[in-house]
Amino acid sequence: MTPVLLLAAEKESAQVTDWAARIGWVVGLALFVALVYWLMREGWKWRGTLQGDLPELPVTPDETGPERLTMSGRYHGSTTAGQWLDRIVAHGLGTRSRAELTLTDAGLDVVRPGASDFFVPAAQLREARLDKGIAGKVLTEGGLLVVTWEHGDRLIDSGFRSDHAAEHNAWADTINSMIETNSREGAER
Repeated sequence: MTPVLLLAAEKESAQVTDWAARIGWVVGLALFVALVYWLMREGWKWRGTLQGDLPELPVTPDETGPERLTMSGRYHGSTTAGQWLDRIVAHGLGTRSRAELTLTDAGLDVVRPGASDFFVPAAQLREARLDKGIAGKVLTEGGLLVVTWEHGDRLIDSGFRSDHAAEHNAWADTINSMIETNSREGAER
């Protein structure tokens, strides 16, 4: 036999795709992904249930006084103070969003389009610092403004990132000086 005839005799047709098996794998993978997302959602709801003892968030009073500082940026979430991975999800505190912050003598007003707004009265502010992370967000050192405040019987850390990170130092200094002034005035009474 000639070499050409040998090559022609050895060639076989290409394998036919098994469409039923392929569709089965795709459907199985889609169901697995849906199950994982459902479990994550249930875990989020369960965490909110466990944190059900957290009181309702304060609303902004009608009279807050003059603005000390304003900031536009992002709210990255709240955690139990000192435990940067223990996210608080009750009352919408776990929802990341854009945020407009306003600091007045009355406290810190956090307006979040698409999420629940909240207000931290000046008497509840405990500390402000620059940090590098909070649950779900890690940045460079000093890239996050973390405000510690008391709500009910819990200390909460809330993380914010300004559109202009250079503002963070002024915010931390101003909040900490407000806390010192309030504690001195409280001690004098």
